[in-house]
Amino acid sequence: MEIEQQINQQRVKHVVSSYQLEGNEEAEFGAFLKQLLQKYPSTLIELALVEILVMTWLRIPPIRGVEFLFEVQKKLQEWESQPVISTITPAQFQQITGLDPQPIFGLPQASKIQPISRSLTD
Repeated sequence: MEIEQQINQQRVKHVVSSYQLEGNEEAEFGAFLKQLLQKYPSTLIELALVEILVMTWLRIPPIRGVEFLFEVQKKLQEWESQPVISTITPAQFQQITGLDPQPIFGLPQASKIQPISRSLTD
C-alpha cells in the first residue's frame, strides 16, 4: 500500500474514532469499512462519513455501527450515478473533522465535488 493510501485511510479512521462511529459493532464495522475502502476512494468515503454525520446530527440516539455505514454506502452509491454534491463547505468540513479539507475538495479526483450553498443550520 502506498504511503498516500495509508494517510488517506488514517484520515477515515480519525473521523470514525473522533465520533465513535463503530458503536458496539467493532468487528462488523471494521469489516464493512474495509470493503468500502476496497471499492471507493478513501477521500469519497471520508466526505460521505461527514455528510452522514451532518444529516443525522440531531438524531437521538445517534446512529452508529453498521447502520451508520449503510447510510454511508447509500451516499457513495448515489454518487456513482450522479455528480458528487456536497452539502458542506471546505471550512465546515475542517471544523467538523479537524482535518485539512484540501485532499477532499482540492484534488483532481475531487473535481466532481460541487459544494452547495447551505448552512448547517438549514
